Amino acid sequence: MAEPGKGVSAGFIAKNVQKKISRAQEKVLQKLGKADETKDEQFEQCVQNFNRQLNEGSRLQKDLRTYLTAVKAMHEATKKLSELLEEIYEPDWVGREDIHSIAEDGDLLWTDYHQKLVDQALLTLDTYLGQFPDIKTRIAKRGRKLVDYDSARHHYESLQGAKKKDDVKIAKAEEEFLKAQKVFEEINIDLQEELPSLWNSRVGFYVNTFQSIAGLEETFHKEMSKLNQNLGDAMNQLENQHEGKSVTPVKGAQSTPVKPEKSASPAVEESPPGSPTTKNDNHVPATSPAPHVPPMPKSPSQQRKGPPVPPPPKVTPSKDIKQENILNLFDDSFIPEISVTTPSQAVQQENASSDATEKPAEDKAASVTSEGQPERKEVVLENETGTDVATPKDVLPAVVTETLPATTNGAVYDTVPSEEIEMPPGFQFKVRALHDYNATDTDELSLKAGDVVFVVAHENPEEQDEGWLMGVKEIDWIQRKDLKSTKSVFPENFTERVQ
Repeated sequence: MAEPGKGVSAGFIAKNVQKKISRAQEKVLQKLGKADETKDEQFEQCVQNFNRQLNEGSRLQKDLRTYLTAVKAMHEATKKLSELLEEIYEPDWVGREDIHSIAEDGDLLWTDYHQKLVDQALLTLDTYLGQFPDIKTRIAKRGRKLVDYDSARHHYESLQGAKKKDDVKIAKAEEEFLKAQKVFEEINIDLQEELPSLWNSRVGFYVNTFQSIAGLEETFHKEMSKLNQNLGDAMNQLENQHEGKSVTPVKGAQSTPVKPEKSASPAVEESPPGSPTTKNDNHVPATSPAPHVPPMPKSPSQQRKGPPVPPPPKVTPSKDIKQENILNLFDDSFIPEISVTTPSQAVQQENASSDATEKPAEDKAASVTSEGQPERKEVVLENETGTDVATPKDVLPAVVTETLPATTNGAVYDTVPSEEIEMPPGFQFKVRALHDYNATDTDELSLKAGDVVFVVAHENPEEQDEGWLMGVKEIDWIQRKDLKSTKSVFPENFTERVQ
């Protein structure tokens, strides 16, 4: 014997399954364009506003709960601090009873503030959000009934348009169509009235909620300010009580600002530019003051700090040789002497130079020499007119076809005459790296001492950080000719302008 109610339950399930299948078929036909869909743009806009209102209310509820958690944590921290103050306050100190009263009043203020926030803000918000789940369910139900309405309408229209009309089926289809239409319109009319009203009510709710929070916070801080003032007065009384007694000052605490005193160490006299360095009596090399480092530029709030300060140059002890007597062969001011002699004169000059090397040591000290300076020798060349020309071996010829490696702080780098290079678009001037710089971001340019960089105009000058330049390495531009992928920013104070 079958259990009572089992057949009814099975029939109800089968009916629901049949409805879901019919709705799924109708949606597929609508997406394929084989069946038209009933649309209401005004209602769809109301649904969008409803979803937005629900999201905003949920975020407000979450943040308000976080705020209440913070208030409770601050209450506990203040309570512990007050208990500690009461514990360390000695019985013979003035104002002990006031300290206890301030602690109790502060605890009551925090408790009252937290409770009023819950009653006047959080509970009101919970009530406001409590109406959204029911409306959301009804919106979903309206969507299902709209599909049923479209399905019944299409079935009724197809039977009416059939060649062989069956009046019984048409009457049944019409009955189902009218029934589906009635159910849909009842739900639709109610939602059409409630959704706009709910959307407009948000303004009044937000006003009341934040007015309550602002008013409670204002009252709380006024009362707490009075308690803090009382606590400050109690501390002043305690200070006056112990004013005549010797109090050990707290290490590092200063009641008044102290002007920095000048160092007692002897000042190092700055030597004028170009003067040689000398040794002092203690045989410690006297160093010139450190070069001026440009101030670190301020950067915008986005992302970039000021460029790093370049390392100071290494100071090495100078030799006893006077600096002004040292010739720099690679200095631009050095011009080699070229003499026009005959072969016989060249031989005489060689003999004279050999005799000069046999002079006493005191004559050598008076001559202009330098340790490490290459010995100057003359080579006899014949020019176009048949006259012999003697030039030093270590001096470059007048017409240079190759560029010597240039050095900066001991680093060697290759340069290419700028006349032979097609400058990148937006080229402004050329700089040379004085120090190594390792990039800390993807849009920065790593530098090695001696690298030559073409400075180009920034795409948007307003976005250019102070103290930073946009450029491309000379070697990268020569090899790739692609400015977009090779240009980056680099600190200006790590370079010097060369052109």
